[in-house]
This record gives sequence, C-alpha cells and structure tokens, in this order.
Amino acid sequence: MKYEQDDKRKHLEFLQLAINRMASNSFILKGWNITLIVGLFALTLKDLSSSSYLYLAILPALAFWGLDAYYLRQEKLFRGLYNSVRKTKRKEIDPYSLNTNKISEKVESWFCTMFSPTVVLLHGSVILSIMIFIIIIKGGI
Repeated sequence: MKYEQDDKRKHLEFLQLAINRMASNSFILKGWNITLIVGLFALTLKDLSSSSYLYLAILPALAFWGLDAYYLRQEKLFRGLYNSVRKTKRKEIDPYSLNTNKISEKVESWFCTMFSPTVVLLHGSVILSIMIFIIIIKGGI
C-alpha cells in the first residue's frame, strides 16, 4: 500500500481526534469529580450527625485523580505519536497506526503523571478540602 501525502494528513487528523477525545474525557472527569464531591458535601450538611458521606467522598476523589492522570498520559502518548508521524518520512510510517508503544518510553509513567503539578493542584486541593470539611464537621475547629 502506498502512503501518500493525503494519507499522512488523514493519519494526523485521526491522531488529533484521539488527542481531543482524551482531553475532553479528562475535562469531563474533572467536572464529575467536583459535582460528586459538592453533592456529598450537601448530603453531609443536610444530616450533620453523620459524616460518613465525607469519608465516602475520598474514594471517588482518589479514583477521579487516577483516571484524570490516565487520560492525561494517553493524551501525551498520542501527542508524541502525532509529532512522530509529522516528522517521519512517508515511507517509514506505519499507515494509520494508532499504536503508542514506541512512544511510551518517552512519556512519563501513569504514576508520575498523577503527581505532575497540574494534576496535583486540582485533585490535591479537592482531597484537602474534603479533609478540612471533615475536621470542621467533627468539631475540630
């Protein structure tokens, strides 16, 4: 199969769609995270005698943190593949491949992505606010 210039352009479009999807998923997860936590805060305020909702809020906050890091890493992998396809000669490109295995060594791990400043800033502040709210409800302040 001959890989033409139009094929390369289409390949880059596919990669850009994947990048956009990963960014969109990450954004949606952040919205769900905040919505769920605020809902659990409201349930706690409704029934101050039970703060179990707040303890329950830590689990989804951690889960959303991990998922957000996953989608951010996937986005970085596809950006790396996009740049690789963009810079590579047409004859050396695997046509329409979305395989990011060759790029994965160049992108930080999921665990490192979890603790990147942008991810920690949002999700760390959410977990910190849960902890502060627990202390306030328990009468610590």
